[in-house]
Amino acid sequence: MQTVAVLGTGKMGELVLSGLLRSGWPADRLLATARRAERASDLSEKYGVAVVGNAEAADKADILAVAVKPQDAGTLFDEIGGRVGAGKLVVSLCAGLTTGFFAARLPEGTPVVRVMTNTPALVDEAMTAISAGPHATAEHLDIAEQMFKPLGATIRVPESQQDAVTALSGSGPAYFYLLVESMIEAGVLLGLPRRTAHELIVQTAVGSAVMLRDSGDHPVKLREAVTSPAGTTIAAIRELENHGVRAAMLTALEAARDRARQIAGEMK
Repeated sequence: MQTVAVLGTGKMGELVLSGLLRSGWPADRLLATARRAERASDLSEKYGVAVVGNAEAADKADILAVAVKPQDAGTLFDEIGGRVGAGKLVVSLCAGLTTGFFAARLPEGTPVVRVMTNTPALVDEAMTAISAGPHATAEHLDIAEQMFKPLGATIRVPESQQDAVTALSGSGPAYFYLLVESMIEAGVLLGLPRRTAHELIVQTAVGSAVMLRDSGDHPVKLREAVTSPAGTTIAAIRELENHGVRAAMLTALEAARDRARQIAGEMK
């Protein structure tokens, strides 16, 4: 069994660490890094893994899962880049950063895989997109999938699509939470107790998502099944269209994609 080091155990790094443990990865084959001693102690106590410095992690691990903030990645690899040999695999979870960013800071031949997952990993319902970078083989992609499958579904995409993935599914949970928040507020406006509105909307969201996933039907078909002629649903949808909700969503996702590209440009 290979040793995995999670470099940067913020929210996403901790998700990866806990997912690996749930998948059966032995705790003695896992390392983590943390900036603060208090955080390191908490992680060690909670998960039973060794929390070490970045240099030690780079020396000992076969796979480096990089989960630091994008703006911290350059500093990290200034510290450890020379310690990462071609026999190690680098898996990046840094939004916006290309595999070329890491390749430029690593010894020639070091394989890099780029990953974008999302916060539903907390309940093992993440969507994770995986892309091969320089020198990454099908075997390296298999390893990355093995790491992230316990967190939910995985898909392989060309790296050129990763900024779009970031906009769509990486940031996607926030869009749904905003929609649910708005619908709950509408329920309160219509006279429902907040708790009742919350229960109604959350279960409706869960049920609708399961239907989308399991039926295989296009969302248009599922929407039309709810939309009776001259009924309540079509009246509401007309107002959504009048207020440009569809166009706003397209513009919002373009903005998220463009920000991912901007981050990459800032970090060259």
